[in-house]
This record gives sequence, C-alpha cells and structure tokens, in this order.
Amino acid sequence: MQELYQPSAIEPAAQRKWAAERAFNVSEDASKPKFYCLSMFPYPSGKLHMGHVRNYTIGDVRSRFKKMQGFNVLQPMGWDAFGMPAENAAINHQVAPSKWTYENIAYMRKQLQSLGFALDWEREIATCRPEYYRWEQLLFTKLFEKGIVYKKLGTVNWDPIDQTVLANEQVIDGRGWRSGALVEKREIPMYYFKITDYAEQLLADLDGLDWPEQVKTMQRNWIGKSRGMTVRFQVAADSREGLPENHCEFVQVYTTRPDTLMGATYVAVAAEHPLAAAAAEREPGLQKFIAECKAGSVAEADMATMEKKGMPTGRFVINPLNGERLEVWVANYVLWGYGDGAVMAVPAHDERDFAFAKQYHLPIKQVISVDGQPFDAAQWQDWYADKENGVLVNSNEFNGLSFQTAFDAIAAKLQAASAGEPKTQYRLRDWGISRQRYWGCPVPIIHCDTCGDVPVPEQDLPVVLPENVVPDGAGSPLAKMPEFYETKCPKCGGAAKRETDTMDTFVESSWYQFRYMSPRDDAHMVAPEAAAYWGQADQYIGGIEHAILHLLYARFFTKLMNDEGIVSMREPFKQLLTQGMVLAATYYRESADGKKTWFNPAEVRVQTDDKGRPVSAVLEADGQLVVIGGVEKMSKSKNNGVDPQQIIDAYGADTARLFMMFASPPEQSLEWSDAGVEGAHRFLRRLWRTVYEFVQNGGSGVSKFSGSQETLSGSLKDLRFKLHSTIAKVTDDYDRRQQFNTAIAAVMELLNQYDKTDTSGELGQAVAREVLEAVVLLLSPIVPHICETLWGELAGGNLWQQSWPAVDNAALVQTEIEIRVQVNGKLRDKIQIAADADEAAVKAAALATAGAQKFMEGKEPKKIVVVPKRLVNIVV
Repeated sequence: MQELYQPSAIEPAAQRKWAAERAFNVSEDASKPKFYCLSMFPYPSGKLHMGHVRNYTIGDVRSRFKKMQGFNVLQPMGWDAFGMPAENAAINHQVAPSKWTYENIAYMRKQLQSLGFALDWEREIATCRPEYYRWEQLLFTKLFEKGIVYKKLGTVNWDPIDQTVLANEQVIDGRGWRSGALVEKREIPMYYFKITDYAEQLLADLDGLDWPEQVKTMQRNWIGKSRGMTVRFQVAADSREGLPENHCEFVQVYTTRPDTLMGATYVAVAAEHPLAAAAAEREPGLQKFIAECKAGSVAEADMATMEKKGMPTGRFVINPLNGERLEVWVANYVLWGYGDGAVMAVPAHDERDFAFAKQYHLPIKQVISVDGQPFDAAQWQDWYADKENGVLVNSNEFNGLSFQTAFDAIAAKLQAASAGEPKTQYRLRDWGISRQRYWGCPVPIIHCDTCGDVPVPEQDLPVVLPENVVPDGAGSPLAKMPEFYETKCPKCGGAAKRETDTMDTFVESSWYQFRYMSPRDDAHMVAPEAAAYWGQADQYIGGIEHAILHLLYARFFTKLMNDEGIVSMREPFKQLLTQGMVLAATYYRESADGKKTWFNPAEVRVQTDDKGRPVSAVLEADGQLVVIGGVEKMSKSKNNGVDPQQIIDAYGADTARLFMMFASPPEQSLEWSDAGVEGAHRFLRRLWRTVYEFVQNGGSGVSKFSGSQETLSGSLKDLRFKLHSTIAKVTDDYDRRQQFNTAIAAVMELLNQYDKTDTSGELGQAVAREVLEAVVLLLSPIVPHICETLWGELAGGNLWQQSWPAVDNAALVQTEIEIRVQVNGKLRDKIQIAADADEAAVKAAALATAGAQKFMEGKEPKKIVVVPKRLVNIVV
C-alpha cells in the first residue's frame, strides 16, 4: 500500500474498475426491493457548476447507501437538451444548436464520470434525440384527439423585427433583448394542454406526498383554488354604442369578495375588452393608451409589480345590487387572457384598487367595519381587507352581516336576479406549449385547407427536427424551410402544411423519469414490465426553484400517462429533497458611470483580521483594491463560480464530495470556503494514513473482532460502544434524517476515539480492524474512491459489492459509563460509574471527586442537578 494519499491515481483507477464491472448498471430484479433515485437532469450548458456537484452528490450518497442495504438501485442520468440557450449560443457563434449541444454533453458527461457518481450510463438519454421525443409527439396526438390538447388564440410578447415570440425575461424595458424593437402584444394561434381539468386532482393529491411543506404550499398557491362568485354588471343603455351583439349587455367579473359589492366604485377592463375597443373608436387618447397597454408584459408576475395606469372609457355599467352607475376604466393591470378580462374595483377594501383610486381621485366607499378600527380614506390599513372580523356597513339590507352570511345572502339575491352565481375558480391557467422557435420538439400537426388540423399518424412519427440548421434569430428557420413544412394531408392526401411551432421544453422534462425505465425500448413510451417494477421515483432531488412549474407539470403528465394506461401511478415522485444553493463571496470594482466589473474569487487576495474576518481585498493582477461584496449564489453574472474541475485537479473528487456534504445540511444553503475544502482534504489524508499504519503494522492479517464483549478491556468496550452507536446514527442520518454532515461528524468522532484507544495486542487489533472496516463502509457513499481503494487494502475484493455494516446490540450494553462533573456549570472532573447506578450513588461519586472538592472550596451545595447518564452539576 502506498504511503501517501494520491487521488489523481486512485480515483481514475476506481472509476475504470466500476465501469469494467458494470457496477451500477441494473435491470428489473423481482428478488430485490427496488430504489429509484433520481436527480433533476442538467441542461448541457457547457460545464458543470457547484450546484450540479452538490445535487448529484446527494443523490449518489442515497443511491450507494441503499445499494449497500440490499436494494436494486436505479440512478440514471440524461440531458434536458432542447431550449433557448442553445439557440441563442448558436446564433452568437454561427453554429447549429445540435453541434453546440452534443459537444457540451460530451464534456459534461466526462465531468460527471470524473466525480465517480454511481450512474447507470447505459440508460443515458438526451431529450433532443428523435427516439426520445417521438413518444411525446405520440402522446400529444392522442391527447389532441381527446381534446386535452387544443388550439386557441393566445396573447404573447411579439418581436416585430425578429418575427418571434419572446419569453417575459427577453423583454427589457419594453424592447426585444436582441433586436431592440418595441415589443407588441399579439394574439396568435397556440396549442394548450388542458391542465385546468386536473386542477382539483393536482391540489388534492398534494396531501399524500412526502414533500417539503414549503413546496406543497407553493403549488397550492399556484393552483390557487378560491370560492367566489361570477357577477354580471349590465352595460348602461347609453353605453352600448359600438359593442358587438354578443357583448352588448353585460360586463362579467369574478370576485372572491361578493360581500363588498356595495363598495364597488368603478369597473376595470383589459385593453382588449370589446367595451374598451368601442369606447376608443372616437377617442385618440384612449386608442394611444390601449396600444401602450398592449405593448406591455403578459406575465402575471409583472402585473403585480408594474406601475398601475388607467384611463376612463366614458362608458358605464350598473351595479346589480344597488343600481348605481359605475364608470368603466381601461387598466394596464387587467389581462384579457385571465378570466373575463374585467374586475370590479372596491378601493376601500382592496389595496391595489385603493392605490389606483387615490391616483385617479376615484370614490372610496367603506362597506366593511371592524370594531375599534376607525376608517380613514387617506391611508390604506391592513384591516380594510379583513374578512374574518368585519361586518357589512353602508350595504342596505345586508348591514351587520359577517363575511360568510353576507356571501350567501348576496349570492341568493344575485341568482334570483340572474345577475350572478357562486363559482369555484382556480388561479391555474391552461399550459400554453407553443414556441415559435427552432430548437425544440416539433408539434406533430398538419394543417389542411380541407380537413383542418390533422394529427400526424403514429406510423409517420417522429416528426424529426432537422439538426444541421444555423438559426439567424429572425423568426423560426422551420417556417422558411419548404422541405420541412410542405407535406400531404394524412386524411385526404391533398397538399398541406406541417406545423412549424415547437413545444415548450418543460414538456420533455415532464416525463423523462419514466423513459429512464426503458430508454432503448422502441415499441413503448415506457415498457410495461419496467413501469410496473420501478414505479415512482423513490427519491427526487433538485433545486427549490423548480418547485412550481417543473414539478407541477411532471405531476400533470403522470396523471395523463396514467389515464392513457401507460403507467400505473398517479404521482411521479415519492419523496422530494430540495437542496440549498451554493454561495460564494463576490468582489467588484465600480466605474464612474456606475457599471460594476466582477472578479472571480480565485483572482483576488483577501486580507483578514486576527479572527479571520475579511477586511480588505486586492486583485492579484494589479495589486489594487477591490470592493468586498456580499456572499451570494454562485452565478456567471457575479463571476463568483468555482470550477469543479479545478477542485478535482487540485484535491480530487472525493474532497469535493466530502466538503459538499459536510459544510451544511442538504436543504440549507452552503457557503463555499477554500479553508473548508482544505480541511476536507486533510481529513481524507488522515483516513488514508490511519489505514496505512494499521496495514503496515500487520493489520491486514488480523480478523475483525467477533467474540464476546466480556473478553475486552474497558477502553476496547468503550470503542466498540462508540463504533456501533456510530453505525446506528450514521444509518439513521443517511436514511431517515438525510443529514449527511452529522453522519460525517459522527465518523470523525469515532476516529478520534480510535486514535486515543490502545489497540495493541490480538484483541485490540481485532477491534481496530472492525472499526476501520466500518469507517470505510460508512464513508463510502460520500467518498467512494478512497474507500474502494482502502477496502481493497484492508479486506480485498470490491467495496461496491459489500453490505452495510450491522449494529451489534451487545456492544451497546454498557456496564459502566462516564459522567461529567460540573461545579456551577463548569466542567471540573469526570467519573466512571456503573450504568445502572441510582441517582444517590451518582451524586455521592461526583461530590467525592478531586475536581468537585477543589472548586466547591468547602461550601455546601445548594442543589445538585443530575442529567441521567450524562452529567452532574453541583451548584454552590
């Protein structure tokens, strides 16, 4: 055995061994319990970052641990390979997105392999490959025929120069990120998944999931179930001019607060509302404002933060409860695609309406009162929106009613007048999946002038995306390729046009967990026997930033696939772990114009005080000062990322893995620390040296202890007690608690006690071997390379084929224990006493110690506090 720990030699050797023996390749095996461990697959951006390393190390620890427990473990890997970043990079570098993507996949695969993850690489998938996306095309066509996928006009951000739809983040100050053109709101035909049909299922099934409560709350809020009322405001007779026949009578709104209906002082409509269009026909100012509204964002999140603007239409509607005329305003915060494109405004009891009314000097009418709370229309107070404690005022026959009583009474009156009815509504909207971009899965629809929209027949799938295309950013290349879109109608055989939209990339990531089960099956989306065996992913690991959309869509797709008979489960992921972010220090300089230049921590030399706190920093290149910014998430924008490859090259993959698992619990943020990395490396050197010294001193020829506790000395009994209590703790930490930092700390404590214990002699060496073998096994899920090598030196054979160490309960039976003795809360001595000693005996032994006698200074104790089996505190 070599004396020095050399990760650059042992890690590649271990990886070659695992690959040659197909150590982590699995198939269905009914003789074993299964464990399917899945980490969110990466986008092939070019390089792994530390967030990837942390995410996949957590999954690898769980996978290796469960394999040692006897489970048949599936841990696959693939690539979320379609999407805008590849297309944008291709435009910038004038290459095909496929070339950029496949080169990045090849590089990142090598990085993952260099970290020693126990992945079944024979199941690797890339979502941009036709053999993958053909199945979602097939499912799409079946759902289209059932009406679960449908087409309608959708409002989008449209770049008139690039001739493409822009995502909200691509709109900067109202202009396209690339062209700089003023962005327009435009209605275009789009395909939608009818996810709203599943809203109640998606909501109800959250209760049965073993997921973080924070994630379930985020999904509940996104689905947004609410009980309210549809209310119809009749358009005043003198306000109907110019309205189309089917919109001339009512403006309909949905409200969760019908109890405040008497407090409505105006109605706000979206710019696209027919009443707004009719009012604008003779009002140039209103026309201009409507155009401005249409140019704004279509994102609901932006609506919440944008400046609220409005303009009166001069048209009026009638309040169905009291007959009051309410002026109709066009407001930029009302979206046409949400609900009915109109809201009733109650400024006295809605903070947004209050701000709008104050801005435009509109009436504010109190209709809710709370005892002891004076109403002041000059300033908003939180109690104005309180529906739990308020009662109605200024509401005629409804005065004095509480929220629920008022809701029911007003509902009855509106229903009797055919002016409204109760309604349960969801914030969730149908999922628009059409993208007017190139690098995505083609929508499998053919447009025929005779037959309409026709799904591509199954035998003609997949509709293959041509890969050797270099986009220029001006619209979708597919729309300019007759060789792609010109085709024949599958029904009538006439000339037809293939759809040139591609799908939202969330579609690919919504079902990939199932394709891993049978990635090479060319007859099924998921092979039935594989789906039946692997079922749900038992453990899913990924960032909290995916808590809503990705996880919601994956749950939705599972229900769709279940309804189609493809899988038997209704939920995709049994247990969810959301790992925290990786943080690092930031450094920058600011120019006279306020622009900041960010420097990577590796380029900076930091000066610290005597307590190790940073006080100043200079750039290595020029020796000049830089500003010490805050500790923030590693990102390209702040240039504070650490390249995993640098850590692997300098310290080895095991050091990176150990630091990631030891620095913080997995669900909390982790602050990068060079000192922490060095500390992790020192511990691995110590582990290596400990085993090396044991082997060099003849330990390899010794059998591990298997005799009776009674044959051992007191210190060896204590060491075995520490060993088996550590096995029990680490097992619990890996499995139930999933707190890997405390597992590592427990093994470190075990090694500390090992170092302090005399293990000479035959029995001592046998216990030493037992301890060291267990240490190697306990640490192997986290640092597998060094442990695989050390196991070969200690015991021979393959560690990856070993079982998890078992607890010897006999070793946990203590006849004598150590108890600390404190005087006035400070440690002054220790006693060894029988484990079953009563409290009186413990007190007497503590009082008799030299340390207690010295620091009591002859005084009588005021009281003696005994913490069983731990400590005695003598108070004088």
